Amino acid sequence: MLHTADRVVLPTGSVEPGWVELRGEHVTGAGGGLPPAPAVHLPGTLVPGFVDQHCHGGGGASFTTGDPDEAARVIGTHRARGTTSLVASLVTDTVERLEAHVRALAPLVRSGGLVGLHLEGPWLSPNHCGAHDPSLLRAPDPVEVARVLHAADGAVRMVTLAPELDGGLDAVRLLAARGVVAALGHTDARFDVSRAAIDAGVTVGTHLFNAMRGVHHREPGPVLALAGDERVVVELIADGIHLHPEVLRWAAAATPGRFALVTDAMGAAGAADGDYVLGPAAVQVREGVARLTEGGAIAGSTLTMDRALRYAVTEAGVPFDLAVEAATATPARVLGLTDVGSIAMGKRADLVQLDEDLEVVAVMHRGAWLS
Repeated sequence: MLHTADRVVLPTGSVEPGWVELRGEHVTGAGGGLPPAPAVHLPGTLVPGFVDQHCHGGGGASFTTGDPDEAARVIGTHRARGTTSLVASLVTDTVERLEAHVRALAPLVRSGGLVGLHLEGPWLSPNHCGAHDPSLLRAPDPVEVARVLHAADGAVRMVTLAPELDGGLDAVRLLAARGVVAALGHTDARFDVSRAAIDAGVTVGTHLFNAMRGVHHREPGPVLALAGDERVVVELIADGIHLHPEVLRWAAAATPGRFALVTDAMGAAGAADGDYVLGPAAVQVREGVARLTEGGAIAGSTLTMDRALRYAVTEAGVPFDLAVEAATATPARVLGLTDVGSIAMGKRADLVQLDEDLEVVAVMHRGAWLS
């Protein structure tokens, strides 16, 4: 089947107009200009399905409970808004509960509902714990890390940790050796320790600027170490709450092709304000902002990836093609996903149709339009 659109974002950039040929669940051709045969026209822009490497919940449900039924509701909520490849992020908890949660969610990875699991904690700095329960934080003992990875049976794709903690660099080396993405975040690491962590195998900066030592002119800390190293992709939360638009614009310009838009969404994404939980923590959402009930720390976001893309382009001035890459191809590369993230021959037929305001009109997943 052939589709045309006013604009199609291909791996080489936008073409106006463009066309995409599909057969079953795969793309069999794509290009600019007129299609090679009669085609169905889709007004607006076609982009690849979004890839979110950092998401805790949505639709009133949460991955952090380890409940597969709740997980299915999260997946459906974000898929309807264009995210066709989703990582389930967990938060700090006891090792025993994390083992139970990854065992419960691993079948969704094997079935293709999720593309992996992300452990954000408990191996984080108490100085930058954010919404994580400080009483449950611990140093990243490599034996303990390996224990949770074993419980997940290969489903864990990424682990965020603070490398300055005892055992931190050894844990990074363990993750890298096992093919798991090691991410630096919730950290008080100085610049030299951050560089050592990158040398040890860190390839992602978890929500850059947020929950990490700030930039100082005599001690630049992790921010400049991560942003300045070509081996690293940095996550950016484009919701206008976690980052000022000027900071978002600077970070995108400083890391072209190396930043990934993420939601860091909790249960209120795609749902109403109210009272929620994020792991063991109680969260209040008011006017779309999630904060801990006790202490008031920001507790994730209520973003969906379509909103993140719109904000990055319209409020922070990130060039459209670069923002699309950050929502699709870059996180796919981070996660080692070779069949998604771009509109190209052989890729999975995951497409998002956007109108002129970058609002989602329709979503295709595995060659089928969602109803």
